[in-house]
Amino acid sequence: MRLITQVKTDRKGINWAKDIFGGIVIALVSIPISMGYAQIAGLPPVYGLYGSLLPILLYGLLSTSRQFVVGVDAMPAVIVGSVLAQLEIRAESEEAMLLVPAITLLVAIWFLVLYFLNAGRIVRYISTPVMGGFISGVGLTIILMQVPKLYGGAPGTGEVIALLLNIRAQMEQFHILSFGLGLGTILIILVCKKIVPKIPMTVIMMVVGALLQAFLHLDQYGVKVLAPVAPGLPKAVLPGFVLLTGRADIFAQDPNGILGILPDLLMQSLGIAAVIMAQTLLASGNYARKYHDPFDNNTELLAYGAMNVVSAFTGSCPINGSVSRSGIADSQGVRSQVMSVAASIAMAVVLLFGTPFLKYLPVPVLTGIVITALIGILETKMERKLRRISRTEWLIFLLAFFGVLFFGTLYGIIIGVVLSFAEIAIRSVTPPTAFVGRIPGHGNFYSLKRNTAARPIRHTVIYRFSGNLFFANIDLFCEEIENAIKEDTHQIVVDARGIGDIDVTAAERLVRFYQSLRDRGILFYLTEHDGSLNDQLRKLGGYLLIEEGAIRRTITLALRDAGLEKPYELEDTDSNASLFQTASIRLPDLTAGVEAEERLSEFEWVFGEEAEEKMELLARTMADELAEAGNDAADLEAQVLDEEGIRTSWGLLGRFDEDEFWDLLTVRLEELLGEGRITPEMAERIERHIERRREFGQKKLQELNPHALRLLNKHEKVIRNYIKRKHPKEYEKYLEMHGKASPKLH
Repeated sequence: MRLITQVKTDRKGINWAKDIFGGIVIALVSIPISMGYAQIAGLPPVYGLYGSLLPILLYGLLSTSRQFVVGVDAMPAVIVGSVLAQLEIRAESEEAMLLVPAITLLVAIWFLVLYFLNAGRIVRYISTPVMGGFISGVGLTIILMQVPKLYGGAPGTGEVIALLLNIRAQMEQFHILSFGLGLGTILIILVCKKIVPKIPMTVIMMVVGALLQAFLHLDQYGVKVLAPVAPGLPKAVLPGFVLLTGRADIFAQDPNGILGILPDLLMQSLGIAAVIMAQTLLASGNYARKYHDPFDNNTELLAYGAMNVVSAFTGSCPINGSVSRSGIADSQGVRSQVMSVAASIAMAVVLLFGTPFLKYLPVPVLTGIVITALIGILETKMERKLRRISRTEWLIFLLAFFGVLFFGTLYGIIIGVVLSFAEIAIRSVTPPTAFVGRIPGHGNFYSLKRNTAARPIRHTVIYRFSGNLFFANIDLFCEEIENAIKEDTHQIVVDARGIGDIDVTAAERLVRFYQSLRDRGILFYLTEHDGSLNDQLRKLGGYLLIEEGAIRRTITLALRDAGLEKPYELEDTDSNASLFQTASIRLPDLTAGVEAEERLSEFEWVFGEEAEEKMELLARTMADELAEAGNDAADLEAQVLDEEGIRTSWGLLGRFDEDEFWDLLTVRLEELLGEGRITPEMAERIERHIERRREFGQKKLQELNPHALRLLNKHEKVIRNYIKRKHPKEYEKYLEMHGKASPKLH
């Protein structure tokens, strides 16, 4: 059971006394709330207590939330009541007693369907401002529902306008003593919460109210108290039986009985399930984040389904998460669902032995307790924070808040989801971007805008794009780069570490942009991104970028391919001239010469599964060029093989890739020698070039990065095994001819 897991994993954090006491408080507070909402749903008041017995126990055993409370609550009750009204079914009638648990069972079935569909993940797409506005809207809506009960009136239903009209209409029932009791309860609890927060004023005020009724007989002065409730535990009913058989004699308005209205009931029950899912998941998830507790949205759906099955078979209405009672539980310091078990047991005791005492609980006092709990869940701090730091997110908060107030929970959910996706779209279309450069004497690349000491590399634009690239922002990408190009710009490097995804429109536009730059003599590189972006480009028509070497693993590799080595020559911009008046433009770089491991193996990162085949093709192409040059190849050999790095038709190779290239080139030379296309003297001359190049590269690595050299030696073994499998004859000849001269080949 989830409850056992909570207790085992958080023994130090659990205060059993607080959790049990909090459960008793929840049971007592649930009495008036549940009874009132049961009546709104069209059931006798006692069914509200039934809904606060077994369902809350089952939820406590299954839930991953540590302190959230469920029970008979406003939103589902209002929707069920409206369904009865649409069908012209009188509240608390035989028809209502049959139909309401049937609706509850349908809600439970929907939850089980949602659980198997893993629909709990939908809530992940609702942002914090939307969540805060939604919870605040629900909280204020329930407060407005409860306000008339403070002064002796009847609670309202509907959205904010209907609730305000009801408050005004109920003023005709205004009772000054009731209002004094209710308002006094609110003020005392709120003040004591500030002064003495550890004292359980909720329970104290409940006891005070009961004592006032017992000794002063407040009901004789017009103060409403709870109605009498028959003692006893709930009896089992079979709501599914009604759905299967129909009752044409009861549902006279439809000759097919309840089966005739089943399609409408399915849609209405789905709406109820959606309201419960969103309201309860959002609120309980809010508590989980507040206390950094583990929380599983999908397991919660299973718990909601189970508790509503139990509610249906005890004849009650749909069970929802209670924002007000959860606020009370939080104020009592509850830290586990031991609270729910205690609340269920306390409710059983009340139903068996305590119903005669319910008549001593004044409704205004209980209403004041509920309102103080609801005030506590209003996200006023979030609203102030968002108003101060982000006008966009503040407006989203307000739209979600007023969406719930004016259109109800269900439409508030839809508005919230739409707003969340709108926020994602806005952020995606205009992601953070920056142009970066170097700070003299320091490594890495820094934003030119946020670092006054940073300066661009001469003839170079380095652009950082921190978002996925797709049809809606590819124009921004191209325009910002285009605007940064100067007459002396030779290369553009994109820091694409923030680009994890690209669509076909962006890929096609990127290729056209690359071709446009290439035609103007400007090199273009895409760097620093995850290798999966290369796979996407291959599939979406961007293979030209890969084929022509425009994809590089790092910025430094791209600059190296463009012919720039550390220390880079920086521009002497006007804004920075005063800071470096005595400095040379070509300042020494503290990281110069460090051969990072990321610079060693790039080819596989670019080409993925095609890397080996592509590398073989490059080696074969170069070997064939050398063979065709024949005796005139000496100059070509020196140019290709003895420079700082090996440059192929793809571009400049890194150390690991270069070492693999030499092995494959040597094997190809053996093939050409066997075919008679090159002479032994030429093969020997080229192989001497290769060996010198190997020694040069390894010596440089030994000086600058011994760890990288060890990695290179391991990499060589992998490549040799590959060549041995792919070209066994040529490899054996190679070992036979060069074994003594090159013992490291063994």
